[in-house]
Amino acid sequence: MFRKILIANRGEIAVRIIRACREMGIATVAVFSEADAPALFVSMADESICIGGPRAADSYLNMEAILSAAIATGAEAIHPGYGLLSENPKFVALCEQCGIAFIGPTSELIAKMGDKDEARRTMKAAGVPVIPGSDVIEDVDEAERCAEEIGFPVIIKARAGGGGRGIRIVKERAEFRGAFLAASSEAASAFGDGACYLEKYLRPVKHIEMQVLCDNYGGVVCLGERECSVQRKNQKLIEESPSPAISAETRAAMTLASTRAAKATGYRGVGTIEYLYTGEGDFYFMEMNTRLQVEHPVTEMVTGVDLVQWQIRVAAGVKLPFAQEDIRISGAAIECRINAEDPGRGFAPCCGTVELLHIPGGPWVRFDTAIYQDYFIPPFYDSMIGKLIVHAQNREQAIRKMKMALSELVIEGVTHNADFQAQLLDNPAFVDGSYTTGLLDELGK
Repeated sequence: MFRKILIANRGEIAVRIIRACREMGIATVAVFSEADAPALFVSMADESICIGGPRAADSYLNMEAILSAAIATGAEAIHPGYGLLSENPKFVALCEQCGIAFIGPTSELIAKMGDKDEARRTMKAAGVPVIPGSDVIEDVDEAERCAEEIGFPVIIKARAGGGGRGIRIVKERAEFRGAFLAASSEAASAFGDGACYLEKYLRPVKHIEMQVLCDNYGGVVCLGERECSVQRKNQKLIEESPSPAISAETRAAMTLASTRAAKATGYRGVGTIEYLYTGEGDFYFMEMNTRLQVEHPVTEMVTGVDLVQWQIRVAAGVKLPFAQEDIRISGAAIECRINAEDPGRGFAPCCGTVELLHIPGGPWVRFDTAIYQDYFIPPFYDSMIGKLIVHAQNREQAIRKMKMALSELVIEGVTHNADFQAQLLDNPAFVDGSYTTGLLDELGK
């Protein structure tokens, strides 16, 4: 087992990893930007090193500075959290060259799954259903012809990257050329790769993801699904497990497809396979995330499996002591992402000082956050400041518990979206479980 781990991330996920390491008796190193000097994760870690200025490009994306900090402190492994460098194959390759364990898959596998076109082909070869679409197309004329063959509406997707960038939905041919060029340009600017491919635009659909955990010895388990259909501009807001819309038969089929996909890629560590679900029993592979997901706590709540600790154990060479038949889903869990943003002003990001903080409590209520009273939320990073998670015996009770927890959450001094989340929980489509990825569009949000 590792003796010391460097955390190449910030905020609530850095706090989460530090807590997992403490329970395992592992020393931690935090790297931080100048803006994050007063941050909670910096004081929680056993050692902390400033690696650059407030912009992520100068600090949390500075590979040389992070690796230098790891070498200087004698860290044996690096945990990337999510976002930032967590799916950057170049960074993983540098870790491998420096003899530092990367807590995640190999650089080769991350590159393979990060290329969404190659990922589609890999899944198709493994027998996993994929959305009808094209291979990578760089010529706009060829892309337009292909779109005609697929049939409108289509979705243009960048081969690289994520986070909703390099994606355009095209409903009519007249809109296609401009949308394709815009998606390619955005992808080239954001990811250094303007290549795009096309998929049939399926609507209405649900966004379902399956959590897998794999060791170095061929052990693969699927820890059930998470429904992530409440989204705004392709960014998730509410996640829950299990999905209220998946039948036992569909769940079994998705579990089989996901374990097959993990085995076909030789996957190692924690990963998520994302699908679009039509509501009629049909599901299609969308992408694979080769890292820990923001919404991993809902899976932890319903399975009792600490994903961060097992991520570390697997990277250290520990064999999974349980098999698929040992996994049990108990009750229902819901997560609401608490963002420092103003729903009344188009969800504009907010920053400022937390003047008063009250965190809700009670059985099976969890708030993953890095904020504290008098903490200044800096303007340089993602607007998510916490994740409120609840667990109950069934979905109806979980919804009531989440509404209660949201009503107790007090964060004064900074505008946030907790009241908006409570409104979503009252929406009839959410209550009956019929909601799809188009819910917020239907609400004009």
